[in-house]
Amino acid sequence: MTEKTTQNSEVQNEETQEISIKNLQEELEKLKGENEKYYDHLQRTAAEFDNYKKRVSKEKEKIYNLAVGDVMTKFISVLDNLEKATLAESTDEKLKEGVTLIHKQMADLFTSLNVEQIKTVKETFNPEFHDAVMHIEDKEYGEQEVIEELRSGYKMGDRVLRHAMVKVAN
Repeated sequence: MTEKTTQNSEVQNEETQEISIKNLQEELEKLKGENEKYYDHLQRTAAEFDNYKKRVSKEKEKIYNLAVGDVMTKFISVLDNLEKATLAESTDEKLKEGVTLIHKQMADLFTSLNVEQIKTVKETFNPEFHDAVMHIEDKEYGEQEVIEELRSGYKMGDRVLRHAMVKVAN
């Protein structure tokens, strides 16, 4: 009887082990599924965060460019006046030289902030960049050709800070 009891006990141990192994395999499959779900969620969250960082960076750059453009628009009239001062007749050469240096510094500041003067003379009239205040008929010039700049225009990238005031032919 002891032998039979030992065999029963061994069979029960094997059955218990088989049930335990099955339970562990089921638990393992369940955990693998959860792991895949969490890993997928982690990847999506990381991608969303990366997109968020890119979007915020673009928005910051856009806001910066808008702010710089707004400030530089205020300085355009100062640059105009400095240009007029450099062209004015003066007997004091030191004063003229000082004004010229200040004008150059201001122009360099515009350049460093990517503010550029809009091309006008001998260009085709473009209402996005030019403001036509005079119009003449002259066969010497081409169709819609800008022949004179009355006031400089400036742009920063694609944004026009001030339209160029021009005289257009034909």
